[in-house]
Amino acid sequence: MVLKVCLIGCGGIAEIHAHVLSGIGEVQLVSFCDIVEEKARMFNNRYAGGKGRVYSNFAEMLEKEKPDAVYVCLPPFAHRDEVELAAGMGIHIFIEKPIALSMEKARSMVAAVKKHGVKTQVGFQLRFGAAVEFFKGMLEKGEAGQAGLFLAKYYCNSLHSPWWRDKSKSGGQVVEQIIHLYDLSRFIVGEPRSVYCVMDNLFHKNVEGYTCEDVSTALIKFKSGCLGSISATNFAIPGRWLYDFNLVTSNMTVFFTDANNAVFTRTDRSWGESLTVSSDKNLHEAITRDFLNAVKNDTPTRASIEEGAKSLNFVLSVRKSAEEGREILIED
Repeated sequence: MVLKVCLIGCGGIAEIHAHVLSGIGEVQLVSFCDIVEEKARMFNNRYAGGKGRVYSNFAEMLEKEKPDAVYVCLPPFAHRDEVELAAGMGIHIFIEKPIALSMEKARSMVAAVKKHGVKTQVGFQLRFGAAVEFFKGMLEKGEAGQAGLFLAKYYCNSLHSPWWRDKSKSGGQVVEQIIHLYDLSRFIVGEPRSVYCVMDNLFHKNVEGYTCEDVSTALIKFKSGCLGSISATNFAIPGRWLYDFNLVTSNMTVFFTDANNAVFTRTDRSWGESLTVSSDKNLHEAITRDFLNAVKNDTPTRASIEEGAKSLNFVLSVRKSAEEGREILIED
């Protein structure tokens, strides 16, 4: 079964998805859409050998191509009704995070998907890390015990795109970028109950158009009783994107250098009994194959649009806490 796939948005993240999709035999990239048509033309030549079609209007593309699935790779401020339109046409949807900049828009997307029953996947590829999957399995089997502490940090140093620097268009670093770690905390530990966050723009005040925070720290209470902290900065080592996270449970301590690699040390047995999980798994390929498998076999995806809405609600609550200087209870 060959699946016809279209792309909406031909920027940096779309490049990663197009590269993965072009290497999967059961996928045919049939068309590319971008408001800058030349970008779509470049994607067509690079990933479809010039055999696809190029559009600058996504509604026209979906109507003419009638694909099996569409990859929505737009900046958060650029979302219009592409999800609602695709869902109404029975087209399955892969959408990059964050799915929106407001819960009103996110709810509109979720409602359309539920109404029409299409498959969705949000680009939370860290959920597919080999070490993350291993630990998740231990938690579900009860081997890890109760989670008590989740600590994570993210370091980068880049001006990114002009739209990214504008908090009104990107939502800020926490909403657009660090959402990966907030989503991962939900996936591993469970739903958050409340959050208290502080953030500031300390290093980019003199950069024209830069209104995002470049330092942030959040304290989280999860419904399970677990406590958490996630810190981030956009003024660390230039040209490098670094993250790690650690977990303490009643049975073990785990140090993750990334989603694929971690050292698990048992603390309920003899001290120092450790296990290392190490992998070079391609997480973007893994999340795409999970999505395509769901489309072909009518199975659930790991990061549905409902999950995307919950993680968006989480980071919007984090930002609200920083803006209002108080602990925020996170609504379901």
